[in-house]
Amino acid sequence: MTEFSHLDKTGKATMVDVSAKSVTHRTATARAVVFLPQVVLDQLKDDDLTTKKGSVFQIAVIAGIMAAKKTGDLIPLCHPIGMDNCKIDISLNNDQEVVIDCTASISAKTGIEMEALIGVSVAALTVYDMCKALSHDIVIKEIQLIEKTGGKRDFKRS
Repeated sequence: MTEFSHLDKTGKATMVDVSAKSVTHRTATARAVVFLPQVVLDQLKDDDLTTKKGSVFQIAVIAGIMAAKKTGDLIPLCHPIGMDNCKIDISLNNDQEVVIDCTASISAKTGIEMEALIGVSVAALTVYDMCKALSHDIVIKEIQLIEKTGGKRDFKRS
């Protein structure tokens, strides 16, 4: 691609016209990495954090799925789509980090990459929100697309 897809010939913002595109099965996986300081990690029990509000990771999963379903409302030029599936996995790595993966899928003319990215973004922000009472040294380090299939071209981060 050599031009921005959301700008018309005069440079004005526009929604991409997908009416001539074919329906394909599309999947996307995005990842967020959140650094937790030791004071937060000290509260871990059974690979999760429990607060007065409930299980941090389970609430982050629900928040991420809910956000992914609202992507068309949050990103102005995204098409509103109905997802076939959205799954969020949360785990801890050996570097004091929470790794959040969101995999979403749909059979449609467009979509699913931004839904996966929104899902991990809001899940990561939910982890921050629920743990900030213990420390403000939590850092959302990265949010990135890991893989997508379907549509014009596939992508896989190496």
